[in-house]
Amino acid sequence: MTPSPSPELTAALSEAPVVLIVDDVPDNVAPLHDALDEAGYTVLVALDGEAALRRAAQALPDVILLDALMPGLDGFEVARRLKANPATAQIPIIFMTGLTETEHLVAALEAGGADYVTKPIKPREVMARMGVHLRTARHVRQGAVERSQARNALDAFGYATITVRVQDGRLMWQTPLARDLLLRYCATEAPTTPPVVLQWLRRQLPLLNAAAQPLREPPRLTLENGPRRLTFRLHQQVGDQEGEAGEGGDWLIVMQETSDASVLEAISHAFGLTAREAEVLYWVVKGKINRDIGDILGASPATVKKHLERIYAKLGVETRTAAAAMAINRVPLLQPRHGA
Repeated sequence: MTPSPSPELTAALSEAPVVLIVDDVPDNVAPLHDALDEAGYTVLVALDGEAALRRAAQALPDVILLDALMPGLDGFEVARRLKANPATAQIPIIFMTGLTETEHLVAALEAGGADYVTKPIKPREVMARMGVHLRTARHVRQGAVERSQARNALDAFGYATITVRVQDGRLMWQTPLARDLLLRYCATEAPTTPPVVLQWLRRQLPLLNAAAQPLREPPRLTLENGPRRLTFRLHQQVGDQEGEAGEGGDWLIVMQETSDASVLEAISHAFGLTAREAEVLYWVVKGKINRDIGDILGASPATVKKHLERIYAKLGVETRTAAAAMAINRVPLLQPRHGA
């Protein structure tokens, strides 16, 4: 059963639709503005392309009525820039044009227009066209908000998520926790995807595309920051994508930060070890010899040897190699990490 929208979402969707009219001729704007205003729409106006881009980014209107031919930045270029900006890409654009030649209409649609009306403008026709696109846009927006709420909920459990567009490497979406983690580990902010993450993602796609069956667990990426580490897991392709996985698309990536403390706790719980025994086993997995472990823990090699003997007894093994292998198999956080 599909969950009901939140009260906040319902209220937002019930507000008067916001329409941005873009036309360099005020005489053309006035009658359409008045008709829409009388019909209950909230109407914004921009008289040139640059103003249209600023107003759209600030107000995020529900629909844009865009004049095709304007001096300076024409309607086609305005549409292309709006569609290139993730914040405004989903806003439906209806071109207003006096051009009826097929190539001009095709150009309007290729620039990102959802529809067009021809001049002289008939307000009733415009409102009829707008109604169709507003309903579609609202369904898309409602679904996006609900998906966003679901993804943000993961933050509460320590799982941050991001969406990356492979084609141009753009970071399209992130939860608040993901933003903080990427800034701390990679010193990058959206829309920039950390280069190491993008390289790792692009390396996985040919493998996914070539596999006869989907890989159960594509290799993960882990970045270290002192005693802490951030692991990236490729989750799934999202959105309506064209072509095979290896050709690109938008990908949802799940991130989780862990620390040596959490690993030691997992080791201790898995085998019933004391805190010090868990530390010794941790460094055995890391390939350290008794003398090195003693230096790290501030203990003598003989003390480390005694801890190891108790570890062997609890794990039912006889060698450090067997102990390390069992720990890696039982504690996922100890499994080999795949770097850049």
